[in-house]
Amino acid sequence: QVQLQESGPGLVEPSQTLSLTCTVSGGSFTTTAYYWNWIRQPPGKGLEWIGYIAYSGSTYYNPSLKSRTSISRDTSKNQFTLHLSSVTPADTAVYYCARVHVSEIAAMRSHPTKTTGYWGQGTQVTVSS
Repeated sequence: QVQLQESGPGLVEPSQTLSLTCTVSGGSFTTTAYYWNWIRQPPGKGLEWIGYIAYSGSTYYNPSLKSRTSISRDTSKNQFTLHLSSVTPADTAVYYCARVHVSEIAAMRSHPTKTTGYWGQGTQVTVSS
């Protein structure tokens, strides 16, 4: 069974770059038809899809965050990483990584839900000076 675990700093200063890593066990990044996603949930708000890196290595980002977002992977370590630049307090959220099948990616992009695919437990990131 696939397991995902997020890690990274819990506090980031405004204007800096937020970097989070998702470590995966029980699954391979190159297994055909799976997409590896980052999602976040700001306090008091719903889930927001950030972007994915596909089994092929291609990436796709939420247009509202695209200019500040980068997702990469290290297949030797079974990890994929989110970089979100120029953060503000509005980026304060619980950040999740998740794996979904290609048949679920459209739903993940439009209205993410934890009942789809496999999710990590989430990690709190606060943007504050």
